[in-house]
Amino acid sequence: MTRAEFLARFGSVFENRPDLAEAVWALGPDTGSAEALHAGFATVLHGLSGEALTDFLNGHPDLAGRLMERGEVTADSAREQGSAGLDALDAAARARFLALNEAYRARFGIPFIMAVRDRSAAEILSGFEARLGNAPEAERAEAVRQIERILLLRLRDRFAG
Repeated sequence: MTRAEFLARFGSVFENRPDLAEAVWALGPDTGSAEALHAGFATVLHGLSGEALTDFLNGHPDLAGRLMERGEVTADSAREQGSAGLDALDAAARARFLALNEAYRARFGIPFIMAVRDRSAAEILSGFEARLGNAPEAERAEAVRQIERILLLRLRDRFAG
């Protein structure tokens, strides 16, 4: 696979950060399977400095947030949030998500990140509420674990397609 082919296929796996996919390419990743390639993406993710990681985390949209409402999220995010029904919430549920997004950002300084595929809106709300009680360091680590899960699912999609 050439660099151009790699970036065309995997450049959007990291949310709005094709430069990070470029860093994966520079590692000479194993592109034989989603799981093998995931290791390269995880290496780049875990190699981000504290500030760079915070910037990356802040590049993720709020779940059921205003960017989703305006259609300003990536195709992957729209598909993932839609699969959980977050694009079809009633007014009360949308208001609850917006309030939790604000509380989470106020407490942790980053958006709430969860791999939402195959989850219901109720499961996501429950996770939101439970994670608000985490210590900041624990929550940051959980956000990274969730991104790793999102990456693997997105890579599997690209290999399946």
